[in-house]
Amino acid sequence: MKRELPIFNINGTEFIVDVENLQLREKNNDNNVISFLAMNEMNRGYQFIYNTIGNNMSIFAGTDQYNVIVNVPELVDLDPVGMAQKYGCKLEEAKSNTDFDLMVDQKALNRRMSGILPTINIEGDLFYVDVAKDCLRPADDFISNGISFTEIEERFDEERNAYVIPYDKQKKEYQKLDYENITAIPKDLVVVAFPAEYDLDPIGFNRKYRQREFQTLKEVNVRSHFKADVVSWEEFGMVRLIEENLKKQKPVNEKMDDKADKKQRRSRRL
Repeated sequence: MKRELPIFNINGTEFIVDVENLQLREKNNDNNVISFLAMNEMNRGYQFIYNTIGNNMSIFAGTDQYNVIVNVPELVDLDPVGMAQKYGCKLEEAKSNTDFDLMVDQKALNRRMSGILPTINIEGDLFYVDVAKDCLRPADDFISNGISFTEIEERFDEERNAYVIPYDKQKKEYQKLDYENITAIPKDLVVVAFPAEYDLDPIGFNRKYRQREFQTLKEVNVRSHFKADVVSWEEFGMVRLIEENLKKQKPVNEKMDDKADKKQRRSRRL
């Protein structure tokens, strides 16, 4: 039997507490939602400016007769059953903890706060996620320069929400390719994909850009270790690119062949 979700009333409008999607959804209008992640986090709950005309979060920072401050309890208070189910804990545990306690991996957080950097495995090679130094730093290779986030900036794939790069396993570095002239798949490289630095190490990212240290942790969480995905050359678009480059070079090669044939014919006449 489907569980009936709790209701939270804002200024006379009823909103369903949707723990699964971390949002308040208007009971009589499924398209009207207010995300908890967009609210300001308070000591024990959330706060935002509510527009009484649109029944949604206000686009204005100030308050007036139509835009009022709304305080919302924590999700563990609004729907402890839903939070226990979502984060795999007992009901008593959900009731006795905060949203932050359940939504953020506390073991990974404690490791990071003790100074231990996250790591990522790229094709069997271990790297430290060193946001402060703008790179993935090899854990056991002091010769390699590692992978600079600035250098691979142009290789960020918006659809994947990840960096997708050719990786040189021998050098343990990013390998830049000549995309305009490449005519064959590189033999010693592999294409890998991994998250951006704000996902790999949100705490390091917040520190570097002087934001609140725990900002966005409920959204992205904290992890101690990652593994890069392998992407095929075809999925990377290299097969199609090589075909296009070969077509562009074909007329040039044909002209060179014609010149060679003419030269041979002249040499026979002589």
